[in-house]
Amino acid sequence: GDGKQATNDEDVVKVNYEGKTRNGNIFDSSYERGEAIEFPLNRVIKGWTEGMKLVKVGGQITLWIPAELAYGERGAGADIGPNEALEFKVELLDVTEAQAE
Repeated sequence: GDGKQATNDEDVVKVNYEGKTRNGNIFDSSYERGEAIEFPLNRVIKGWTEGMKLVKVGGQITLWIPAELAYGERGAGADIGPNEALEFKVELLDVTEAQAE
C-alpha cells in the first residue's frame, strides 16, 4: 500500500482478514462475515501488533505467527490448539493514529 502506516501500539487499524491454522482450517474471517473490523494494536496477539506495523493502508500482508506471538500454550477455544502457529491474510483498510495524552 501507499497510505498511512501504524507506528505505535495504540494506533487503531481497520482490516479485512482471514485466519487459518497450519492445517488450513479457517477459524475466523471478516470476509465471511462481510464486515471489516477495527481494533487498537495493543488489544490483539503480539504477532498482529508487530506485523501490522509492516504494511501501509491499501496493502495486504500474510502474517505467519509462531505460537509464542499468538496464543501460546493455552490455545484459543476449540479451533486453536496449544502451541499452534497461525496464518493470517490481512488487508489494511485504514489507520487511526493514537491521540497523544
